Amino acid sequence: MDEPYVIDAVRSPMGKGKPGGALSGLHAVDLLAQTIAGLVARTGIDPGRVDDVVTGCVSQAGEQSGNVGRMAWLAAGFPEHVPAVTVERKCGSSQQAVHFAAQGIMAGAYDLVVVAGVESMSRVPMGAAKLGADSAGPSVTARYAPGLVSQGVSAELVAARWKLSREQLDDYAARSHARAATAADSGGFDGEIVPITVGDTVVSADESIRRGTTPEKLAGLKPAFTDEAMAARFPEITWSITAGNSSQITDGASALLLASDRAARELGLTPRARFRGFSVCGDDPVEMLTAPIPATRRLLDRAGVGIGDVALYEVNEAFASVPLAWQAAFDADPDRLNARGGAIALGHPLGASGARLATTLLGALEARGGGLGLQTMCEAGGMANAMLLETV
Repeated sequence: MDEPYVIDAVRSPMGKGKPGGALSGLHAVDLLAQTIAGLVARTGIDPGRVDDVVTGCVSQAGEQSGNVGRMAWLAAGFPEHVPAVTVERKCGSSQQAVHFAAQGIMAGAYDLVVVAGVESMSRVPMGAAKLGADSAGPSVTARYAPGLVSQGVSAELVAARWKLSREQLDDYAARSHARAATAADSGGFDGEIVPITVGDTVVSADESIRRGTTPEKLAGLKPAFTDEAMAARFPEITWSITAGNSSQITDGASALLLASDRAARELGLTPRARFRGFSVCGDDPVEMLTAPIPATRRLLDRAGVGIGDVALYEVNEAFASVPLAWQAAFDADPDRLNARGGAIALGHPLGASGARLATTLLGALEARGGGLGLQTMCEAGGMANAMLLETV
C-alpha cells in the first residue's frame, strides 16, 4: 500500500459572501484557479504529472455547475489531459475530497493529486441548487414527522441537549474572533494565504475577522431561527443562536497537494504531514450537527489513540454549539480547540471549508512543534467526516 502525504496546503483570503465583498467580483472558477495556481507555483511541480483534481463544492449551480474543479484547472492554463471531479458531501465536501484523494493513493490509483474546495456564496447563494424543491421527499418527511428542520434549529437543539447557555455561545464566538485576529496580526496565516487578484485589487488578508468583538456586543443580537411553529414544536429550546455565534457566509477557496511516498521521493517533494486515519459517520438528521462526536470516536478507536494524544483539534464552527458540544463529549482541552479561530471568525465557504480547516490545522501544528491534529466537520443530513493528520 502506498502511503499518502500532504506536500503543501494553501487557501485564499476569506471574503464576505455578499455583493461588495472582497472576492465577490471574481467568478468562482477564477477564484479556485488562482488558488490552485498558487499551490502549483509553491510546490514547483509539473502540473502535467497530476493524476486528478478532486474538488469539493456544495452549491453546484450557476457559475459552479460545470464541474468547477475541471473549469478551474483549465482556467489556470494547466494541461488538458489532467482530469477533475467535483464531489459534494455538504459542508464536508472538500474534506471528503481529501479522504478520496488520500485513499486513491493508498489504493495505488494515484501518485499526485490536487485536492481543492471552493464556494462563492456571494455569486451562487446558499441553496441555489435546490431551486425551491423539496429535496427530502415525502418518505423522509414521514419518517421524521413533522419533518426535518433547518441547521439553525438543529444548532438550537444541540445547545439545548448540552445545556449551553446564550452566554457560553457568545463567549465562544468572541473567542473565535480574538484567536483569529491574534493569528492574523502575528503572521500566523501568512504561510497559508495565496493572494487573489480581483480586477486591479490584490486581496491578501481575511475580510471576515471582526476585531474587538465582545460577548457584550454579541448579547445584543436577536435569535435568528425562531418562529411560532418551531417554538411550539420544540418547547425545550431557549433560542440562543444568532448571526454572531454562527458561521459567516463567505467566499473562499483552498487547495492541497497530496503525493505518494514514491512520487514524493522521485520528484524531490518534502512532505508536511501524513494521514493517521479517516472516518465518516451519520447521526440523527433532525439534530443534524452531532455526527462529529461518533465520527471522532470511530476515528480515535481505529487509530488507537486517545483525545489526550492529539495536539490540536479543528471542529468546524458551523454554530458555536457544535464545537462546544464536541468539547463536552470528549472533555477536550479548550486551548487546543480551534486554536486560530474558526468559521465564526474566518467564515464558512461551504465547499472550501474542509480543505481550509486542514490548511489552518497544519500551519498551527507546525507552529507549536508538530504532532497529531484532528479535524471534523458536521454536515447537513446528520453526517460528519473526521480525519487525523500527523506532521512529519
